[in-house]
Amino acid sequence: MQLTQFEQDMLAGKHGEPRRFALEQQLKVGRFFDAERFVEISQVHLMADSEAVGPAGVDLLESFVSHGAEACRVLVPTVTDPSSVDHRHCELMKQPAVAVTLEGRIADAFTSMGIMRTSTCINYQTIIPPLKGEHIAFGDTGSVIYANSVCGARSNFEGGSAALWAALTGRVPAYGYHKDTVRKGTLHFRLKTQPRDWTDWGAFGAIIGKRMASYWDVPVLSGVESPPTSDDLKHFGAALASFGSTPMFHIVGVTPEATTIGEAFHGKMPPAVDIDETMLEAFYDSYNHEQRIDIVVFSAPQLSLFELQKLARLLEGRKIAEGVQMFATTSPEIGSGARRIGLLDKITNSGAVVLEGTCFYQMYAREMGQANGWKRIATNSAKLSNIIAGYGYDPVLLPMDRCVDVAVKGSLK
Repeated sequence: MQLTQFEQDMLAGKHGEPRRFALEQQLKVGRFFDAERFVEISQVHLMADSEAVGPAGVDLLESFVSHGAEACRVLVPTVTDPSSVDHRHCELMKQPAVAVTLEGRIADAFTSMGIMRTSTCINYQTIIPPLKGEHIAFGDTGSVIYANSVCGARSNFEGGSAALWAALTGRVPAYGYHKDTVRKGTLHFRLKTQPRDWTDWGAFGAIIGKRMASYWDVPVLSGVESPPTSDDLKHFGAALASFGSTPMFHIVGVTPEATTIGEAFHGKMPPAVDIDETMLEAFYDSYNHEQRIDIVVFSAPQLSLFELQKLARLLEGRKIAEGVQMFATTSPEIGSGARRIGLLDKITNSGAVVLEGTCFYQMYAREMGQANGWKRIATNSAKLSNIIAGYGYDPVLLPMDRCVDVAVKGSLK
């Protein structure tokens, strides 16, 4: 790889051991993917929950800090994905004690490194969304796919430590979705039925995601009759990335690199696969619709202010049934705003719990399920329905209004 003088100096250790180590790791990635050079980035979004970082990761962070502030301070604005705990509700959730201990050590290390603990997976809705053509390093799959597709920014999946290396060096290897040629559409999907709500958008993302065969597949969606909202595309992209390990999509006439279908495919359009109502219904029917429900969860991604407003309206004057728990996750910034304008009180008066700065599956979900006896979960998030099954839960996917009805009635019927 071609290195600038600054990069050579970092590799030689002239800017401290943490940067030398980070650039060395990035060189291995770059060489593997035949990158010719690095590209400078403007911001980083870093996975930060203690379940993902783990004791070894915390030890590494603390070793970086031991070299002093000048050596370990990040070079570009760096924000974090959700943490594993909302300290106000650890006891209620019956989270393992180690979670709180590790979170505290991570927080101290991040503060020393100049990392801003925003604790959100919807940084593109609550912090600063990147712009078209902006090179970034995002770690959360939902954040990456939204940034690439909706914003037109450029990032690969910089999961786990990869985003930390980018924060320390201010650059990433120039391969994959940083390059024009990789961003062109490869598969064509045509909607023959229109989504009705956020859950339908997530379901479409899941249906298409299951058809992805490679990280390099870029699906193009046509036939969308009404402009989707940010929350629509948030659910679509999060599900597509979860079911398909896919970092980018195009929607013709909606996303910035697909003003026309020809632009989306760079001129070479493959045959279309139709997505119809029968396929949508079959996807919903694939879940277990057993009557009993233990918990209802709105999470993955965290809820926007608009989503919290809708949830507050649905819950107003109603109570969660005995024996059922309802959780909704959001970012600290949105939680603060929702509290200020009275939305949180309307939600919590029903008996529901709003968790701030966390995402349910990143909270030691398996341990919580075992400790609380939670098994059957209802959610409106296709992404969560996919991930949470791996933690021992039995999910059912329902629209938000149906989830609220289930929580109030105490069962699916």
